[in-house]
Amino acid sequence: VDNLLGDPTKAKEKLGWETKISFEEMVREMMENDLSLAKRDSLIKEHGFRAHDYNE
Repeated sequence: VDNLLGDPTKAKEKLGWETKISFEEMVREMMENDLSLAKRDSLIKEHGFRAHDYNE
């Protein structure tokens, strides 16, 4: 994702929604997941199998 943009105001006002993690924690979780997927795909390719390229 090149750009994430959102305003949680409506969810807070109408649903009483509150964040559970900080922005920094969210970014860390997303990066950890991306790295995990990259490692998995690298291992798959290393053993001669095809991995899906999600950016195509």
